Amino acid sequence: MTDLSTLAPTVTAAETNRAVARRVFALAQEGLQTLIDGLAGAGGDRLDAAVDLLEGAAGRIIVTGMGKSGHIGRKIAATLASTGTPAFFVHPGEASHGDLGMITRSDVVLALSNSGETHELLDIIAYSKRFSIPLIAITRQDGSTLGESADVVLPLPKTAEACPNGLAPTTSTTLALAIGDALAVALLERRNFSAHDFKVFHPGGALGQKVRRVADLMHNGEALPLVTPETSLRAAILEMTSKRFGCTGVAGADGRLLGIVTDGDLRRHIDNIDRPVAEVMTRNPVTIRPQALAAEAVAILNSKSITSLFVVESGVAVGLLHIHDCLRAGVH
Repeated sequence: MTDLSTLAPTVTAAETNRAVARRVFALAQEGLQTLIDGLAGAGGDRLDAAVDLLEGAAGRIIVTGMGKSGHIGRKIAATLASTGTPAFFVHPGEASHGDLGMITRSDVVLALSNSGETHELLDIIAYSKRFSIPLIAITRQDGSTLGESADVVLPLPKTAEACPNGLAPTTSTTLALAIGDALAVALLERRNFSAHDFKVFHPGGALGQKVRRVADLMHNGEALPLVTPETSLRAAILEMTSKRFGCTGVAGADGRLLGIVTDGDLRRHIDNIDRPVAEVMTRNPVTIRPQALAAEAVAILNSKSITSLFVVESGVAVGLLHIHDCLRAGVH
């Protein structure tokens, strides 16, 4: 007799994993869409009020939360601080044992709690009310202790957690993080926080390298290969050899860049190397500003299939940037 169980399709571990991932992503997507839809009504008004409070803080943004909400809160505080809004995380348990002294009347408190009834937050809530410190809540329950005490509530949508038991914070923490990012970016844009400002707070790592300026990497002064239009190709060879960039700029008496001569030009005109460079130079070469981002320079070098860029300011040659300078600095 045939065992029918052997005819049933086998569900692989990979298929199970993917089904779980689809469910997790779908629930997060559903929650995010609810947040987006809510901006057209009361959700948008609440967001505006929260951003106004945060922007108006004379002190810092104090972010707090317990458990998984605390982990999300730490990330929100870090994002705020790195984008121009002074912020730090205060652990609610430590706050009850002296760290309340970190919070001043000039600050704004941003508290996270899915239920709004986190016991460890009670002392921070009471402290905020006692000293009239503005309190913003990210919670699922408007009518909770946290929700009722807050000046502004940014509600989490009542979507299911991805955990099959409905216990482990998953969807709710994703949505709380998204709200925190929205606050940070809104403040960033209100304050016109620039790439240069970003570099000040990110001097190290890949992010810091991406916002480096051409002026930080370029060669200038005696290292800059320059000749006059009357210079012979023979003399230009000496300039290019001594500076080792494979090219030289051609500048007028006022320092304005008129053209560029490359080693390819020399090879093409090797039969008459006593000609003046003005006769063979490439006029109006591709250039870049000293304050441009190094990443912009790399994009130009790659798109033009060239290895060097002259840096000009008001038409005057002030430096030269080679692709190797960018690569050494970690700018790709």
